[in-house]
Amino acid sequence: KKKKLIFAELFTFRQDVRPGLPMVRRMKEAIQKEEKQKEANEKNRQRSIKEEEKERRDLVLKSALGNENKGFALLQKMGYKSGQALGKSGEGIVEPIPLNIKTGLSGLGHEELKKRKAEEKLENYRRKLHMKKQANEQAADQFRIRFKNKQEERKMEGDLRKSQRACQQLDMQKDIDVPKETWYWLEPEEEDKTDEEDKEDECTTSDLSLHILTAYLREEHFYCIWCGTTYEDSEDLSSNCPGDTAADHD
Repeated sequence: KKKKLIFAELFTFRQDVRPGLPMVRRMKEAIQKEEKQKEANEKNRQRSIKEEEKERRDLVLKSALGNENKGFALLQKMGYKSGQALGKSGEGIVEPIPLNIKTGLSGLGHEELKKRKAEEKLENYRRKLHMKKQANEQAADQFRIRFKNKQEERKMEGDLRKSQRACQQLDMQKDIDVPKETWYWLEPEEEDKTDEEDKEDECTTSDLSLHILTAYLREEHFYCIWCGTTYEDSEDLSSNCPGDTAADHD
């Protein structure tokens, strides 16, 4: 029948030959069409066979074991009854162990390997998220530390300028025209602009410079920069002033 169908198509092609379409090409198209039809029929047939096998397998698995089964017959000889649990005291299983049908073409252990790789991939992803979170937390901590240090530096610079201003006023009240150290007094604004780079090398913005200047104010003028008060003498200063650092006054 197939051969007759091919010949009929070829005969039809000979009766209706359109210009520009060679006969060899029409024959190839007919053969290809026939091959595709055969492949489709084969796939449908295989699919139906697989479905039938699955139906038969499910039917057998759902049905209970009968006396024709040798294993079941041996159990009955030993006193086993249908629906009874296995074991001497009846603590075993009632239903048989389920059958796991392997339908894929992969080798044994392939599913376990895929599962293990998926778990490793998930673990690596979680580890990366944890490391990223730790990096973000460290960056945030470093930023807070830098910000805090910057604030402390600015506060220290402000306290130093305040001490220099107070020292200049108190020295001038005692007719002191020249400071004990050049950085004890504030420099004029013109010198601040021209000598800005040179002042970076001096100790005027350090904690040591602030400590030295506040000690000078306390000893020479009995003045506490933190209290903003000039005391009568050293005894009055020591008895009424909490201390010589900012932490003592907090």
